[in-house]
Formats: sequence, structure tokens, C-alpha cells
Amino acid sequence: MRVLGVIPARLGSTRLPHKPLQLLAGEPLVTRVIQRVRRLGLVSDLVVATDSTMVARVAELSGVRALITRDTHRSGTERVAEVAERPEFSGHDVVVNIQGDEPFLPRAALEGALARVASGDDVGTAAAPLEAEAADDPGRVKVIADAAGRALYFSRAAIPYREERRKAPADLYWQHVGVYVYQRKALAEWTRLPPAPAEEAERLEQLRALHYGLTVGVALLERPAQPGVDTPEDLRRAEAHWFAQEEAQ
Repeated sequence: MRVLGVIPARLGSTRLPHKPLQLLAGEPLVTRVIQRVRRLGLVSDLVVATDSTMVARVAELSGVRALITRDTHRSGTERVAEVAERPEFSGHDVVVNIQGDEPFLPRAALEGALARVASGDDVGTAAAPLEAEAADDPGRVKVIADAAGRALYFSRAAIPYREERRKAPADLYWQHVGVYVYQRKALAEWTRLPPAPAEEAERLEQLRALHYGLTVGVALLERPAQPGVDTPEDLRRAEAHWFAQEEAQ
């Protein structure tokens, strides 16, 4: 498959202002994500889609093409779809949305999401085991999948509900990992559909796909994953993890 990788990087984050430009171990966050995706080597072409000339400049200094997309997009998927519709990318079989706040994206997550689409799902994504103690964190999106590995629901709440949380089995909670692989037709359909009530309530765009019947295959990882960077605390935690990895090498 020819795989188009797109990193949507919107400047106007509310919880972490100028998020793509925040420094992680001395480099802008978007640069760290670019470096990670390149290291994985699983996409044929890589583009940063942004509404900011500053972010575009940083991406280009990292050796990646940047495209200024419309500032009216309501989600990363809409920004990715605008890029995918350009004539120069019409030959790519699938499109990958690598969220711009995932500097530690596991290789197994991207490989697994690609495999889900290759096996017939409209959309592929991934999830990692999550300790019960972290299930209440709304910044860690949870997902429930069926026996075929297809998503039933995503939530910021602790799903499934369990009264005695400390006695929860190790495989009860799954943290969604920020990557989407789309079949071209599914991506176009997703962005033509109106928002779903659950999507607006949870502020989770993937619930639109489920609401309208698109299949979202979930690759289940063997190991926990680092959460994305959404808040200043997340950024501090990410930097500590970065330096811990360097010391371990």
C-alpha cells in the first residue's frame, strides 16, 4: 500500500496554547512527532497540515512538507481530509492521521491500525492496556471493542463501569492511542457527515464514525502507552519520560 501520513497541527489549542510549538526536550512538539513517524518508517509520504505559518516553518525546517489548511476545520480528521483530496496525493491507497501530540507513538499501534484497514475495516486505530487507577482521567480516552476487535464506544469516562475498581482485571480498561488509518472512501464519508450527539458531548470525533456505521478496527497492544500531550502537566510528564528513555540507552 502507498500510505500518506498526515500530522494535523492546529496552533489554537485551549488546554495547551501553541501546543505544536511547545518545547519537548529542546525541540518543538511537532518536530518530535515528525521524528517519531520518520523513525517508524511505515508511511510513504509525510505532510504536516496546519493553520499556522509558524508551525509550517518548523515542519519545513525538519525536512517535511507543510500545507496551510483552512482555519474552519472542527477536527483533525477534517484537516487530514483536505490534504488527502489534493491531486498530488490521489495515488495513495490509505491515509494516516498521526495526531500532533503523540511523540511516543508505538510502532505496534501504527502497524496494527494499518493491518485493520488492510483486513477490511473502514478505519483502523489502536489501544493500549490501562491501569484501573488511571481510568478516571478524562485525558486518557477509553475504548471498548467487540469480539471481532471493532470499537463499540469511546469515552473520557471510565468504561466499562465497575464499582470495585481496585479489583478490576488487568484487561478491563483500554486507552485509545492517537492514530487513525482511513480507507479513502471512509475518510471522505466521515467528513461529509454531520456531528453526532455523543461526539459533541464527549468531544471525541471518532464517535461520529461509529454513529453512522463505519467500522473502526482496534489493534490491541501488549504494553501500556504514554498518553498524548494535551496539558502543561502532560508536557512535563512527556519530558520526564523522554529523558528517562535517553538515560536508559
